[in-house]
Amino acid sequence: MSWHPQYRSSKFRHVYGRPASKEKCYDCVPITSSVHDNHFCTVNPRFIAVVTECAGGGAFLVIPISQTGKLDPHYPRVCGHKGNVLDIKWSPFDDFVIASCSEDATVKIWDIPKHLLTKNITSARKELLGHSRRVGLIEWHPTANNVLFSTGYDYKIMVWNLDTKEPVIQNPVKIIGCHKDVILSMSFNMDGSLLATACRDRKIRLLSVTCCVSLQEASSKSHRVNKVLFLGNMKKLLSTGTSRWNNRQIALWDQGDLSVPLVEEDLDGSSGLLFPFYDADTHMLYVVGKGDGNIRYYEISAERPHLTYLMEFRSPLPQKGIGIMPKRGLDVSSCEIFRFYKLIPGKSLIEPVSMIVPRRSESYQEDIYPMTAGAQPALSAQEWLNGINKGPILVSLRPGSEILSSLPQFPEREPSLQPTESNWYRDRTERMVAKEIQKLSGIQEKRSQRKVAERLQEDRHSRLSNGLDLFECPPPKTENELLQMFYRQQEEIRRLRELVNQRDVQITQLELEIKNIRVDSVRH
Repeated sequence: MSWHPQYRSSKFRHVYGRPASKEKCYDCVPITSSVHDNHFCTVNPRFIAVVTECAGGGAFLVIPISQTGKLDPHYPRVCGHKGNVLDIKWSPFDDFVIASCSEDATVKIWDIPKHLLTKNITSARKELLGHSRRVGLIEWHPTANNVLFSTGYDYKIMVWNLDTKEPVIQNPVKIIGCHKDVILSMSFNMDGSLLATACRDRKIRLLSVTCCVSLQEASSKSHRVNKVLFLGNMKKLLSTGTSRWNNRQIALWDQGDLSVPLVEEDLDGSSGLLFPFYDADTHMLYVVGKGDGNIRYYEISAERPHLTYLMEFRSPLPQKGIGIMPKRGLDVSSCEIFRFYKLIPGKSLIEPVSMIVPRRSESYQEDIYPMTAGAQPALSAQEWLNGINKGPILVSLRPGSEILSSLPQFPEREPSLQPTESNWYRDRTERMVAKEIQKLSGIQEKRSQRKVAERLQEDRHSRLSNGLDLFECPPPKTENELLQMFYRQQEEIRRLRELVNQRDVQITQLELEIKNIRVDSVRH
């Protein structure tokens, strides 16, 4: 890499990794012993899914995010494949739909119930039959709903339209067959119009998904590629692999010219595979090594040197696989910008690791949480098949934002199991709000009624925190939860007081304007 100053201005220079405490981990999880080079884990704001072992076929576990601690050894599984499960992916637009692929050459789509599983799930909603050999990778289209890509050991990429009524789909809508060997990695650009692949023949290919043709090919003698990743909208690609001396290496490529990499950087001499993850909102790159416990992170820039090393999270516990939480599931109150879920088979443990930006202020940090991709699809499957491409629908992560959860047709929550305490908390909070509203006395009756109605509407929105309704949550069971509820209540009181002060200032300004108008009318 070219010379660059030792110190540079960056708001992410001091990002650090914070592993979860023992009670916040998932213990006694039977993690698969497969040697396939995949993540074996996928996460959304509601569930964590992990590939596991199952006699006579393949299976995976679906665990609610809130169900931490020890897992029941007889916990139900999703087991419908006849061979080992090789990859699983949650739908980006439906938190209750997951896709899986297996050595039995099938891809299956599963509906997950919103409550705890009580028995094994063996029947899939859809079964995709098209591959002639085992299927190793699946990817959902980033902006089009119900569009799935799969690739297997038959060297083909198949595109499936799931927006049909047939439970068994045998014919994909598109087939991309320009590869000469097994595909090791797939990655979409922001709007899903381009697909980058890494192949066992050591080539990176840039494909047009609409035309099903290869636009560019890259092959470097000094870099043997294993994984490839689109870097958001920066028009750059990043690949991980090994150098000619078998050192682990990362390389940065210009999307418009794949002839020579922009940057090549050797990391170490270990043999484990490197998994790259990119956060387009913060322009941060995370590199996770399979078989070691470290997570390196960099900052990507459009100017040279393009790749800037920030820091490294170190852990003595090696990871076999890893999952990442979507941005809409992060805890913005603690300045969390990324979250990993490490699979540690030696201890049958899943350990969350949060990447934190240290900030003193407790308010929402607008600069580290720009608008990000939400859970709403930009296109239907048919629109995408007609040749339309659109970028993702962006939403704000600010607490109280409305478009943070999945599609509205999802099942509603069950009523609380303890209605008495919940109603007590609801009534107490409503009384608190009513007392604050009474401070707006001295206003005319019509204006008072109108402002009270506005206040109730705003209060309805303020109950949402990261997509969760505070009043429908169960009452606190531990001292820590009680303290969190108390601090949240104090923040709500502070917000209401600020709102009341703003209304008082507005009333004073209106009174002054009326007085000035009367004085002017008397003068004339």
